[in-house]
Amino acid sequence: MNPRLVEFALRKQQLQFRAETQRDDMLRRLQGFEGALDTVDRVRDNLAWAREQVPLFSAAAVIVVLWKPRLALRVARRAWLGWALYRRVGSGRAAPLMGAALPLVGSLLRRWRGASAGRG
Repeated sequence: MNPRLVEFALRKQQLQFRAETQRDDMLRRLQGFEGALDTVDRVRDNLAWAREQVPLFSAAAVIVVLWKPRLALRVARRAWLGWALYRRVGSGRAAPLMGAALPLVGSLLRRWRGASAGRG
């Protein structure tokens, strides 16, 4: 047999062993990320489902607007305000403060909800 072919076969075998070792090492290192990747896959699948259901969501929005126009207007205003605040704070120099402000806003919202639930 040609010694050059034997050398190529040995080199190929070494590369296959090395690739198998690298695959095993990569799988071992990625074990901690499996749960996070599963969550990302579920979110992606749910977003794809929501994109397919746009007519259903649009019909539901129209029904809510016709049935409860004040509620729809209130929700639309809050959504617009939230989006505007997010755009203003998220894109400016105050972006690092956003992480610190979120817990404070959350506690204020919980306190406000508790106070409004006590009234109703």
